[in-house]
Amino acid sequence: MNSLNPTYIVLGQLRREFLITPSQKVVSDQPGGCLLYAAEGAGLWLEADEKIGLVARVGEDYPRAWLDIIAQRGYLIDGIKVLPEEIDLRYFRAYSDLRTYHHDDPVSHFTKHGLTMPKALLGYQPKKPPGSLREVLPTSLRQSDLPETYFKARAAHLTGMDFLSHTITPPVLRQAGVKIVTLDPGPYMQKEHLEDVKSMVIGLTAFLPSEDQLARLFIGQTTDPREMIEEVAAWGIEIVVVKRAWQGQMIYHSATHKCYQIPAYPSKMVDPTGAGDVFAGGFLAGLSITGSPTQAVLYGNVSASFAVEGSGAFYTQDALPGLQKARLESIRDSVREV
Repeated sequence: MNSLNPTYIVLGQLRREFLITPSQKVVSDQPGGCLLYAAEGAGLWLEADEKIGLVARVGEDYPRAWLDIIAQRGYLIDGIKVLPEEIDLRYFRAYSDLRTYHHDDPVSHFTKHGLTMPKALLGYQPKKPPGSLREVLPTSLRQSDLPETYFKARAAHLTGMDFLSHTITPPVLRQAGVKIVTLDPGPYMQKEHLEDVKSMVIGLTAFLPSEDQLARLFIGQTTDPREMIEEVAAWGIEIVVVKRAWQGQMIYHSATHKCYQIPAYPSKMVDPTGAGDVFAGGFLAGLSITGSPTQAVLYGNVSASFAVEGSGAFYTQDALPGLQKARLESIRDSVREV
């Protein structure tokens, strides 16, 4: 494995991805997961000598050929730990339209569209949230999963994972000297866990919930997005970015107490799978490159604009060289204070 020092670290989960896209195209047993989508979003902005280090846990049944493919794409995989057990990393998503999708009962979705269901999906059940916030899962990250060479990275992003991984890892990164630590929350974003989330996010550079996640956390308290954002920022976070799918993003910077809204780049949407994670990766790179929260959102916005134009975790970086910079210039004036 390559032991070069990465510029960025992305931590999360790898998946075996099965999709029925909005156009009823079948994507069967392909490399996926939040980890790869976010890494691709950051990778769109890498310089020639820069690398991204990945951190995840997989079972011995995860295809080794896929790890080779990931490494061949230039990623450092020293932080991908292969456990001596099988772990079901299958992930299924079927779209009814560009904005509606389902995770359950793959048989009915394949039958509905007259499609043949992959044998590898037999017996599939959607993953249930952990029974306890502090339940240790096989995929939960440990401090020992982080290679020492990774601690020289400029920035790190944690994709949506279990609460325990999100509690343990950011302090380790900050103590090691990683200057920028951003985090996408996981399924624990529920009102009954508000106090736990409040303690977990202290010290983050940026917190990147979706609009739906934020609404679930504050249900019964407020429906005003600005109130929610300001409350979260007051917990000790420099930047709060709210991902609003096709409506773009809202961003709040604690240092200036200003809130901005940025519309999504007008892409021709084909498949929105992973777009939020791709955005987060682009945001991480943009914040490291520019030091500006609003400019970072534009970087993430552009990364996501490529992701939605095709399917699969590796689609984002198939863009024509230089096109990302052209798109970035075209939306620089789209930022509006709210």
